[in-house]
Amino acid sequence: MKVIIKNDERGLLFRNGNYMKCLKPGTYRFSSFGNSTVILANVNDALSVADKNINIFLKDQELLKELSVIDVQDHEIALHYEDWKLAEVLKPGKYAFWNVLKKHDFIVVDTRNPEAIPDIDISSYTNPKLEKYLECHDIESYEKGLLYYNNVFQKILEPGRYYFWKGPVHVDLVKVDMRQQQIDVTEQEVMTEDKVNVKLNFVCQYRVVDPLKVVEVRSLEEQLNILVQMIVRDFVGILKLDDFLMKKQEIGLYVLKQLNEKGEDIGVEFVYAGLKDVILPSYIKEVLNTVVIAEKRALANNIARREEVASTKTLLNTAKLMEENQTLYRLKELEYLEKICDKIGNISLTGSGSLLEQLNTLLAKRISDPVDDPSAKN
Repeated sequence: MKVIIKNDERGLLFRNGNYMKCLKPGTYRFSSFGNSTVILANVNDALSVADKNINIFLKDQELLKELSVIDVQDHEIALHYEDWKLAEVLKPGKYAFWNVLKKHDFIVVDTRNPEAIPDIDISSYTNPKLEKYLECHDIESYEKGLLYYNNVFQKILEPGRYYFWKGPVHVDLVKVDMRQQQIDVTEQEVMTEDKVNVKLNFVCQYRVVDPLKVVEVRSLEEQLNILVQMIVRDFVGILKLDDFLMKKQEIGLYVLKQLNEKGEDIGVEFVYAGLKDVILPSYIKEVLNTVVIAEKRALANNIARREEVASTKTLLNTAKLMEENQTLYRLKELEYLEKICDKIGNISLTGSGSLLEQLNTLLAKRISDPVDDPSAKN
């Protein structure tokens, strides 16, 4: 029997069904009476012979020199690289690869520790061959992640992309939004101390400071909404309507202080609280409108009386000055004469001269008349 073994092959010699040795490339002749069998193995594939346990071949020390052997346990998987390229993922079992033409490397992953190990090039995680063995989680820039293994908290993860191996450990990632949030309490009806029902629109802004505490609170926004309502009710309930309307600017500071004292227990910090609107009953609005109108009218009357007094005083002072100073009196007459001329223009009357000339004559005559001169009286 003649057997030719090529360069990319190896021959596994069996005699009477028992493995004897590995044959390298070359030509071999065997007697037909020796009950010898040669199985050709392609060195580009893994060492595998049907119905034969791989451990039979691993006892051959010469054969082992041409093999890369790996034994993957039940809780492991192995990443198989051929010439530094990911070729496949090996499940639990024992494998032998010919290292004659290719270089074989392995990275063993313990799936009992789900977090992806840093020894693996991150580009391998996106390889389709790993898709069914990995799960990917993205944490946005405004989030933080709470990592749980089998429902037991492990650590807080910062923004980024994380990979975890699928295996016996269940991985859960809870994401917490760290952005500033807002609560709107609309038309909350509150009774003042003097039994007046008012409706309030209130707003609060907060942010998460301890994500681990926040996830322990069920329906966080609903509970915060109720908390705001209770604090607002406590503030308004001890004030009469007039006092509340005078102090409505203070309610925001009061509520903010109370919220921050209680917010520490649930991992949030309040940054703003304020009253948007106060909705009064219609009959209260009518009463307040009546009061406002009366106050404005009284204020307008006071202003008018003050202006009237001031105007009278001004006229009195002007008259005294004109009485004491004849030149000022003459200037005032000329001023009014100018105003008259601007309005009526030039009008001629029967008699000698025009109206302006007659007025000028009368004024000149009055100044020269000693009877009209105040100094002459003295």
